[in-house]
Amino acid sequence: MTQAPIQKTMAVSDWALLAVLSIVWGGSFLFIGVAVRELPPLTIVAVRVVTAALALLVTLRLVGVALPRTRQAWAAFLGMSILNNVIPFTLIVWGQSHIASGLASILNATTPLFTVIVAHYLTVDERLTGQKFAGVIVGFVGVAVMIGAAAFVSLDTSILAQLAILGAALSYGFSGVFGRRFKTMGIPPLATAAGQVTVSSALLLPAALLIDRPWTLAMPGTATIVSLVALGLVSTAFAYLIFFRLLARAGATNVGLVTFLIPVSAILLGVFILGETLAIRHVAGMALIGAGLILIDGRIVSALNARLSAKGLATRGNG
Repeated sequence: MTQAPIQKTMAVSDWALLAVLSIVWGGSFLFIGVAVRELPPLTIVAVRVVTAALALLVTLRLVGVALPRTRQAWAAFLGMSILNNVIPFTLIVWGQSHIASGLASILNATTPLFTVIVAHYLTVDERLTGQKFAGVIVGFVGVAVMIGAAAFVSLDTSILAQLAILGAALSYGFSGVFGRRFKTMGIPPLATAAGQVTVSSALLLPAALLIDRPWTLAMPGTATIVSLVALGLVSTAFAYLIFFRLLARAGATNVGLVTFLIPVSAILLGVFILGETLAIRHVAGMALIGAGLILIDGRIVSALNARLSAKGLATRGNG
């Protein structure tokens, strides 16, 4: 597949968008944490994508952008919807039914670890270097620390929930690489976002109606309804507009770094609003994942190397 070139380093405007995206997606863990107290996972996910699809389709009409009609485009939307919505959304919501939103966001921060591996094998311009490989190893050590030794003894619900979040991160890793094709196909970010959530709605809504039978559930409270609306409009529709723009400009590996920033907002929201707590091993694991992502990104390491080299030259010059 011919792939459009990407920027190796991100501009200041890209970093600003990345920060906004991290806050928006960090809030999704809060909204899910509220909703899972009253609603089953498939219903939450279906409402999320249907709300986002309606909002994005209306936006398309208002700005005069049309969805593509080619079979190739809709096949791509199908693939993206499965990798970027259906699989990860369902796994994350189910996982958050059993673990805290802050822990879920930390595990979700492994997305760049999976992305660099997937990108190495499926792209020609995002290859895995020695430094990135070291970052992957350090990051997965952090995952092992967070999950704990109990995973090697028995698979209880909490451990299965954590593995589900890791499965979602792996799916996101594939979606980040898969989504690069939309730039090559000439499909604008708004149409890409609308197309994938529209297909996701067609897949998830029937499943939720068949399995959860939502009409038999008790009417959710105001907090749950507000969370569902925010989840669909802010953390999905608005977030994907930013995501696909960044993906086209900065590439899968750079965009994947957003998951390094998400836990900060997600943990703070979980602690102060949901009253959640994290164990010491979770904090230690997050630190290791953070160290791994710093190695993968390379900017801090390069800056330190440059500074040390400059000092070395200055020392030799003075000598």
